[in-house]
Amino acid sequence: MPNLFPVVGASSGTGVGVGTRTEAFLAAGKKGAIPFGRSPKFDHSVGEFVTTPTGKIAECVGTEAWLEWCQKALRSRRYTHLVYSRAYGQEYDDLIARHLSRQANEMEILRMTTETVKVDPRTADVRHFTFNWEKEGCSFQCEIVNIRGEQKNIKGSVVIN
Repeated sequence: MPNLFPVVGASSGTGVGVGTRTEAFLAAGKKGAIPFGRSPKFDHSVGEFVTTPTGKIAECVGTEAWLEWCQKALRSRRYTHLVYSRAYGQEYDDLIARHLSRQANEMEILRMTTETVKVDPRTADVRHFTFNWEKEGCSFQCEIVNIRGEQKNIKGSVVIN
């Protein structure tokens, strides 16, 4: 079966293609453990980076960095930002035009969320979805599991009407 997310780019002697972070993860996975790396901390409720008392942007490492990546991917629209690959982000806005039933919307949110988060090789599973419907939208919560077996809850929302 062909790869849904093929690795494209010039290859050096190490077998790592030039270009994306995903390619580096794939290459690291071939050698052994997948690195979790580090990420700037972002307060998603306020929409600002978290700063240290000295004014620098705070960083997170390991599982917290992976969780930051997942939250950011679920808040980014796919195909909108040229800096990201075509595999990055979600397509929740497409649900508006479909006029689906509530159950069908929940199934699509589950599918899109799972696809979005599982693009990252650090993610092993996405499960246990709960949905809360309000007037014009749906908020959801799910559990994500990384390759180390660590489980975290993540929240998202979709405007349907």
